[in-house]
Amino acid sequence: MARSNGDIDDGTAIRASGLKKQFGSFEAVRGIDLSVPRGEAFGFLGPNGAGKSSTMKMISTTSPRTGGDLRVLGMDPDLQGPEIRARIGIVPQVDNLDTELTVRQNLQVYARYFGLSRAHAREKAVELMEFAQLSDRADDEVQPLSGGMKRRLTIARGLVNDPEVVLLDEPTTGLDPQARHLLWDRLFRLKQSGVTLILTTHYMDEAEQLCDRLVVMDAGKIVAEGSPAGLIERYSTREVLELRFRPGTQGEYLAKVEDLADRVEVLPDRLLLYTAHGEAAAVRVAERGVEPLSTLVRRSTLEDVFLRLTGRTLVD
Repeated sequence: MARSNGDIDDGTAIRASGLKKQFGSFEAVRGIDLSVPRGEAFGFLGPNGAGKSSTMKMISTTSPRTGGDLRVLGMDPDLQGPEIRARIGIVPQVDNLDTELTVRQNLQVYARYFGLSRAHAREKAVELMEFAQLSDRADDEVQPLSGGMKRRLTIARGLVNDPEVVLLDEPTTGLDPQARHLLWDRLFRLKQSGVTLILTTHYMDEAEQLCDRLVVMDAGKIVAEGSPAGLIERYSTREVLELRFRPGTQGEYLAKVEDLADRVEVLPDRLLLYTAHGEAAAVRVAERGVEPLSTLVRRSTLEDVFLRLTGRTLVD
């Protein structure tokens, strides 16, 4: 593939230094640094308003940066937007398919936007329908398809130009568990083929399943970076003991249990005890006469990491 004069390919898909995005007086992205090597699945984790989507829009060249430096496949989005767009795929948060066309037609029409010949567009549509497991619905209109099928078609459409980088904004929002796992499988296959995946999500299990590495964002800043397992090991304990109480009463029990864990988080209806041995802590809680509505021992997750770093949950 031809490269522009400004394209310096050092094996890095995305590189940002001091990247900023401002809307009036509001700073959506506040000077972040990123380096994503080719072939990696990289995630932005955080609640709504953290700056994830604003960062993705700058990477996709659909929103100019306010400050800092950004390179996508070695190119400057502000100067080489068309060249970048020819080599990336974009999967928006909301499906924007042409619902009156068939599955096949959606892919063929979109392929033509990238200059593919009619014959090549037909071949590409067949290939992508097989990838998305939609071959049996090729000539069905999009409107009656399930949410999972529409999402797979949207992803397939984002691959018509054989992109080197695919940007996915909240790829499985609104899908049921079965549809989510099928989509994860398709994305894993895509990564195996060497495509770089950049995704935003507020689902901690999705980030753990898909991402080699991720950043946790809050209020426009990166507050942590690493592999999912590495972040959990660094910022949380092996296990968490959840004690649920009637909302508003959990604080009454804090003094009785806070010495049983490395740290305790107080949420509206529960206490979270962070410890290496959840079952042992549960036994000692019972010995002290504390009777929660329910008790759960679980492993630490990325949500616990976010709670440790920001003092709030991912869904706040």
